[in-house]
Amino acid sequence: MQSMKKVLIANRGEIAVRIIRACREMGLQCVTVYSTADRSALHAEIADESVCIGPASVQKSYLNQAALIAACENTGAQALHPGFGFLSESAEFAQLCLDNGIIFIGPSPESIAMLGDKARAKETMKKAGVPVIPGSDGVVGSVEAAKKIAAEIGYPVLVKASAGGGGRGIRRVDSEEQLEEQMLLAKEEARLFFGNDDVYLEKLIVGPHHVEIQIIADKQGNTVALGERDCSMQRRNQKVIEESPSPLMTPELRQAMQEAAVRAAMACGYYNAGTIEFLVDDDRNFYFMEMNTRIQVEHPVTEWVTGVDLVQTQLLVVQGKPLPFTQEDIEVKGHAIECRINAENPEQDFRPSPGTIQLLHIPGGPGIRVDSAVYQGYTIPPYYDSMIAKLIVHAPTRECAIMKMRWALSEFIVDGIDTNIDFQLKLIKNKAFQAGAYDNTFLEKFLDENKTKK
Repeated sequence: MQSMKKVLIANRGEIAVRIIRACREMGLQCVTVYSTADRSALHAEIADESVCIGPASVQKSYLNQAALIAACENTGAQALHPGFGFLSESAEFAQLCLDNGIIFIGPSPESIAMLGDKARAKETMKKAGVPVIPGSDGVVGSVEAAKKIAAEIGYPVLVKASAGGGGRGIRRVDSEEQLEEQMLLAKEEARLFFGNDDVYLEKLIVGPHHVEIQIIADKQGNTVALGERDCSMQRRNQKVIEESPSPLMTPELRQAMQEAAVRAAMACGYYNAGTIEFLVDDDRNFYFMEMNTRIQVEHPVTEWVTGVDLVQTQLLVVQGKPLPFTQEDIEVKGHAIECRINAENPEQDFRPSPGTIQLLHIPGGPGIRVDSAVYQGYTIPPYYDSMIAKLIVHAPTRECAIMKMRWALSEFIVDGIDTNIDFQLKLIKNKAFQAGAYDNTFLEKFLDENKTKK
């Protein structure tokens, strides 16, 4: 059993602050890293120790593997938590940590590599009896092969980067005439963003619901599913609002999806926190999309409805300790909703809005949680993701949670920069959202309708 006393957090912003708090509650010391642009960032200010690892560029700081390993060695940190984004799903970095005697707080490099290759992951799921979207068996090597597969499964199809993520390297194709051009564009984007231009083909399920199952597994082979999150409210494949439970869920569907998620994790020899993402059609058929081998941005909604601290559980299982609960212990209680608060201007095509926060009021009260790393007087740098906070509410029913979110958003004040708070409020008040009658095409249609009205 591995033990640790000091954890280095290889991330920034609200997730770094979240991990600091989890470490402190478990009596662990924490070290944070920061770029020169983040010298005054909250995560750099409140940790036990903080180390500058490079200039503003992520390539020279938060993605600088050598600098992160050196920071562990220089501070005596026995473990490293990657958070989400950056190097959190890099099998190479996970292996580098292990090679240097550093505990990587995540799954094994082998699991990350298997699941990071989307085509290989899909094949693994098929063998494990997890429903998958019809498409190619692995990587498509030529346009001619792609045309043959597309004709068999029927248009529209998606060309997807095998090493993709974050909505990159995905192209919709509605006819054979478009296929060659879109395939070349997807391959080029994949090469630029992931260093790998392999693509595969998948049937496009029109108007699906994006529902994911949170799992946590220990090194003893115990895997537990922690309910689902509905992430269908998306813009350009980026999640905007998440909730749990999903409005379209039934007890039978939840059980089937959770059992499939557990099979998926066990087929990969998986341990630590992970999320299996599914697409669900209107007939409640579900299909494996991908597995994220890290803590998710939206993990707080699961924490609210299950009472499980996912980050602390990560810290437990990575040390070789068994899960402190079983599947029978997990009960989904009430309803939770998360709105991502971004420094951006929705009126100007969501243009990022870096700058200094001149006035800040954070909402509070029973059932309200704000995960953030900003403070009054803080200057948001232009180099990183625009998310500045996550507003999460919990209530006995979905109706009560929506009402609580409405008032929490109304009380959230950020002056000095543009934010999407008013935009989130419009979505929460929307009749389709209130009825739970939305899928992952809703937000783009909503935006198009609003443009037309103007």
